[in-house]
Amino acid sequence: MSSLSKLRASMVGTLSVIIGLSTLFFTILLTLTGTFSITWVLAFVIGFNILQWLIAPYLIDAIYRVQPVSKSDNPELHATVERLSRKSGIKTPKLLLARIPIPNAFAYGSPIAGSRVAVTDGLIKTLENEEVEAVIAHELGHLKHRDVQVMMFVSILPAIFYYIGYSFIMSSMFRGRSREESGGAVAIIGLVSIFLYWILTLFTLYLSRLREYYADNHSTVIVDDGSRKLSEGLAKIVRESGRMKKKMPRSGQLNSFKALFISDPDKADADTAAIARFGISDRRLVDEVLRKKVTGLDRFLELFSTHPNIVKRLRALRKS
Repeated sequence: MSSLSKLRASMVGTLSVIIGLSTLFFTILLTLTGTFSITWVLAFVIGFNILQWLIAPYLIDAIYRVQPVSKSDNPELHATVERLSRKSGIKTPKLLLARIPIPNAFAYGSPIAGSRVAVTDGLIKTLENEEVEAVIAHELGHLKHRDVQVMMFVSILPAIFYYIGYSFIMSSMFRGRSREESGGAVAIIGLVSIFLYWILTLFTLYLSRLREYYADNHSTVIVDDGSRKLSEGLAKIVRESGRMKKKMPRSGQLNSFKALFISDPDKADADTAAIARFGISDRRLVDEVLRKKVTGLDRFLELFSTHPNIVKRLRALRKS
């Protein structure tokens, strides 16, 4: 089986586990408690998340100071997005520029806002044109695979269990003495819901990392020599993000929607540690990362990240 087939199988398997666990627990929960209170929780959480999805592009625009890029301002970048969109078989998204110094890029959108791809000032200044091309191809991969919609749907499920758990625990605390026995059962259901929330969150993060690999693969398919270009671009993004975080202590405030980024800014310090020396050629920069060992601590910390470990990610690109 090819690496791409294994990746697809892993994504399908992870989705099946998330949906299967959720369905099983919902069935048990509704059987034990009845449908009324749970239905209201489900309606609230689902409605809130859908509303958040619809208006999120406007929040992102405000947080990251995003502005449209006209063709006259950057005709080459527009041409790149249009060409790669045709290769991807998708409608050309709106191209925007985020006025932040950290090098990064992200794809987002909703039915009312349309599809969008944004690059930061830092990305344009840090990467060469061929590397920017590979990064944009990665972001178009997210749009082609409908990752925004998939991750929005999957993220609803842990949120539901969190609110159910919180509601049941609070309810058990305020029950009268005459209802202590039923209050204990409610508290247990609440604790189990919180536990399931954490389990589903880990599976959701794993699915997010798989979809990053999938978008990386898309870039290698539609860009000539895409594996090399994206590898060098990612290594530079990690290096410069690490430098930025040291110079800008408040840079963490830019991470509200970090799951959208091509590289996680919160992991900049850890990922930069994988790059031993600065001021070296692009190829050697990637080689420096690939020579690093992925430790047990690295694998553990990756469990709680939306993005893959940089060493593992570049190794996967090398095999593409």
